[in-house]
Amino acid sequence: MVEIKKDEDAEGPSHGNPPAPQARAEPHVHVVEPLLPQRLRRPSDLLRLLVTLVALGAVILLALVAKQTLYGLERDVTEGTTLVPLLSRVATFIGGAAVLIVPVAFAVERVFHRDGLRVAEGLIAAIIGMVGAFLIGQWLIAGNADDLSQLLTGGRDIEPLNTLLTSVLAYTTAVRVSRRPTWRALMWTVIALYILALYSGRQITLPGAIVTVLVGMAIGFATLYGIGSPNTRPPGSAVLAALRKLSFKPVSARRIEDDTQGSRRYTVGLADGARIDVTVLDRDRQVAGLPYRLWRRFRLSTETRRKAIRSLRAELEREALMAYAAQAAGASTPRLLGTSEIGTEAALLAYEHIDTRPLDEVPSEEIDDDLLHQIWEQVSLLQIQRLAHRRLTGEGIHLDQAGRVVLTDARSGEIAAGDLLLRLDIAQLLVYLALRVGPERSVRTANAVIGTESLAAAMPLLQRIALTRETRSALAKDKNLLGAIREQIVALEPEVTVEEIRLERFRPRTLVTIIASALAAYFLLSQLSRVNLVDVVVQANWAWSVLALGASFVSFVAAALMLRGFVPDALPLWRTTLVQFAASFVKLVAPAAVGGVAINTRYLQKRGIAPALAVASVGASQLVMFAFHIALLLLFAYITGSNTASTFTPSRGLVVVLLAVALLVVVLLGVPPLRRLVTRRMRRLFSNVLPRLLDVLQSPRKLIEGSIGTLMITLTFVLCLYACVHAFNWQIGFTTVAVVYLTANAIGSAAPTPGGLGAVEASLTLGLTVAGVPAELATSAVLLYRLLTFWLPVLPGWASFTYLQRHEAL
Repeated sequence: MVEIKKDEDAEGPSHGNPPAPQARAEPHVHVVEPLLPQRLRRPSDLLRLLVTLVALGAVILLALVAKQTLYGLERDVTEGTTLVPLLSRVATFIGGAAVLIVPVAFAVERVFHRDGLRVAEGLIAAIIGMVGAFLIGQWLIAGNADDLSQLLTGGRDIEPLNTLLTSVLAYTTAVRVSRRPTWRALMWTVIALYILALYSGRQITLPGAIVTVLVGMAIGFATLYGIGSPNTRPPGSAVLAALRKLSFKPVSARRIEDDTQGSRRYTVGLADGARIDVTVLDRDRQVAGLPYRLWRRFRLSTETRRKAIRSLRAELEREALMAYAAQAAGASTPRLLGTSEIGTEAALLAYEHIDTRPLDEVPSEEIDDDLLHQIWEQVSLLQIQRLAHRRLTGEGIHLDQAGRVVLTDARSGEIAAGDLLLRLDIAQLLVYLALRVGPERSVRTANAVIGTESLAAAMPLLQRIALTRETRSALAKDKNLLGAIREQIVALEPEVTVEEIRLERFRPRTLVTIIASALAAYFLLSQLSRVNLVDVVVQANWAWSVLALGASFVSFVAAALMLRGFVPDALPLWRTTLVQFAASFVKLVAPAAVGGVAINTRYLQKRGIAPALAVASVGASQLVMFAFHIALLLLFAYITGSNTASTFTPSRGLVVVLLAVALLVVVLLGVPPLRRLVTRRMRRLFSNVLPRLLDVLQSPRKLIEGSIGTLMITLTFVLCLYACVHAFNWQIGFTTVAVVYLTANAIGSAAPTPGGLGAVEASLTLGLTVAGVPAELATSAVLLYRLLTFWLPVLPGWASFTYLQRHEAL
């Protein structure tokens, strides 16, 4: 920390008559604050860079997909320019000259205004843009991305990215022409004319022009963020000057820790001995945390969203309005004394100073029931006036020197809040206090103040997604806390019935599944583009195809036998087989490892088996199948590696796999978080599945039936793939096909796409290709295999699913 002394006037007031107000001298004011950096990396520049890069990627992807449309549009525009040659010539003359004159004129204007540093930044961006465009163009011309090069050049001998245009756009962006409306309009008009001139002269394509513009802007934003921008935040002396305009008389000032949203805060001493707290809203901080807010806005339902971006003026008015509303409600909050803008780059809010300490710093043993009642009473005052605080955490709840509760940090609050926001506040406070004093005391004291009805209304909102980021992190250490709070509320009102509230539009897992499905569809379509599906079916040897079809059908019977073997109760073979067909239908909308488990569990529950036992039975069958899978993979890999050897020695690939598995085990057991995760999962497994396995071991008939079914599933699928390869007249060993299938199936089961779509095809094709099968033939064999095992069973699967639902078996 350094001390900055600010003298408003060099001379004091003269003796005799008091001076006029405009000549009044101000006392020396000491502002203690760290030196503000001369340059800042603004979050807004980084955000604009990211948005530009996303737009660039979207344009390239769209252009690659819609090539023919773009070529037709370019042909139409070219024909149109030939019909008006005068316009083309005017654009060429004006654009070619002005594209250099206007940037130079802007630079001269900035130099005359002593803003040469901005011009220097623009020149750096222009140089980077010119070099970058040249290097990218040379890389494309060298044939590293033929499709993209063809798109940007149209097959002509022109630059993929126009070097001059890229550098001009980088310069324009770096000098922030966008903040000068007149220059901005002039600059973009010139750029548009220059693009028209290049386009009419067939020196650039439409995709090339768009990509050039985006690349130039991206380089400009990257330059701004890389070298930083001049710091325009007003220093402490400017804050004090703004306070004087509000009739305050500051005599000292000291900067304190920033608030939770990154805004500067000062504690200011006044001439009358009082103190005030000042919050400074800096314009360049308005987009701080924007990606997280946008993510929450996109992920959560409308009622829980707040505006992601606000102007400086709107943020000032919003916080002031919330402070005045809280005061009118009678809540104990720091009183807002005044607001003011500090030039065009910042604004301040002045609050009365109250000596407090946050609840986070209060030991849990000091939080008695009287304090809990005070907290709930303050929140109740806000709720009565329809005010939502939105940050009821240990940082937003303070205690003054007398032990009274003071609510702070209401910047995130909402006035005229709906029922959902008010209930969210209750849920947030319930969870935070439960983390500190336990669920029983948290619920009991809340019930004494706000009543059982309010608690019951908040119960559906006891979800992790509804809580603040800090509270969600704390819940990671006590994952059973939300359930314990619900139990306490139900104990108060056993007959409570409230509707379920879905706050999430989607879960992150859903987004991953959508992206993975899109990639899978892309890879699958890429495979299909290399072969004709009709030819695959027609050209395949029918004898081998029938064998593959029979193996595919037997696999469903084998799955039924496996399930019957791990369920002590008797299950009818035919209906259990229909359940396996129904599972093949569900795989269209669920990952391969999920659909079958869910259907089988549901089937067992409908058979009268308790949910816990049903889950344990299916889990036991999956565990044994996993063990068989690993054992068969090692066995077939061992056999495959020793086929060409004189002795039965393992292959080098098998040794590498074993070493990789050993390394993975060491990592899992050596890293404490991973070890705890594995231990927790294994404990759940052995607490539920192992007892069911012991039950099966006591019945030799069930054990044999389950083992035969498990072994048959793997062997029938291997036989199906083996027959599909031979259907195209290619000789390959059964053990080699087994290794390929077992490896690819493991990858497909882990993939989040429906039925492992895309992942299974790619893995099987790659495995067969590595095994020596030609790529096109491997693709045809895999497509035939997936047709018989994945697509063909869909129709009977749908019929089975409908039949079982009609007869209440699912």
